[in-house]
Amino acid sequence: AGDSMSFQSRRAQLLLVNSLTFGLEVCLAAGITYVPPLLLEVGVEEKFMTMVLGIGPVLGLVFVPLIGSASDHWRSSYGRRRPFIWVLCLGVLLSLFVIPHASSLASLCALSPRPLEIAFLILGIGLLDFCGQVCFTPLEALLSDLFQEPDNCRQAFSMYAFMISLGGCIGYLLPAIDWAFLAPYLGGQESCLFSLLALIFLGCVLATLFVTEEAAQGDILDGPALRDTSPKPSLSCCCCQLARGSCLLQGRHVLQALRNLCALLPRLHGLYCRIPRVIRRLFVAELCSWMALMTFMLFYTDFVGEGLYHGVPRAKPGTEARRHYDEG
Repeated sequence: AGDSMSFQSRRAQLLLVNSLTFGLEVCLAAGITYVPPLLLEVGVEEKFMTMVLGIGPVLGLVFVPLIGSASDHWRSSYGRRRPFIWVLCLGVLLSLFVIPHASSLASLCALSPRPLEIAFLILGIGLLDFCGQVCFTPLEALLSDLFQEPDNCRQAFSMYAFMISLGGCIGYLLPAIDWAFLAPYLGGQESCLFSLLALIFLGCVLATLFVTEEAAQGDILDGPALRDTSPKPSLSCCCCQLARGSCLLQGRHVLQALRNLCALLPRLHGLYCRIPRVIRRLFVAELCSWMALMTFMLFYTDFVGEGLYHGVPRAKPGTEARRHYDEG
């Protein structure tokens, strides 16, 4: 009976963690598919559109090692990984609100809303791409923490890969649906789609509240036994020591993260020099494949609207050219 309960608990934890994987992939697939037409509609040229969509990956190159190192040393009542996951998820939720409402936010803040609308749109897209992609790092680390045995780890990452595939399928399907029947309640097609994405993602984030992360046990192992055997200082002394210790600990974590970042490139170069030639070729093939895939993903949505449906993204809303583009 105990083994059965343990198996059911592991399976529940696996589903709860990977529900966030599913939600992230749905938002990224649907959001990034819908983003290029939005940029073109507000007047951003194609060469600048690719630069905007490159903001997230470039920031990810810098911050992924920092976040990974910081989460390794983090201690809190919610564990090591989930605080970082929740902060990044908050960025995703904020982007899902900013992107469809960029025009409304700009009109509230300025008399000439067009430049500010573009700025809000770029901010939302950067947040979505950066937070969504970077969030996979602590999420994968959380899976590794929870399922450390080889068999459980294989099962966990098999489910992780399945949820990514399922989320991608649903995410690419959602923009193809005409959400006009929800327009009286949620607004236009963009507002309906991004509101639905926000609801799906919020439900997936709330599921992580029920994950029991054993990483928080580090504090239990480090602290209580020592505290029980030590003399009890006064309350004011405790507060001062706690505040000082917290500042020192945070400073140490930041310094360690910066050191890891500085040592990253030499470490990668040394690793690259030691790997077999076959693996190098595999890396190059993987790099070229992803470059081709991302280029295709950036432009195929716009190509359907302009090339197949003969629409014009910069046409005024309500005109025939704009309607053809929106249909495409």
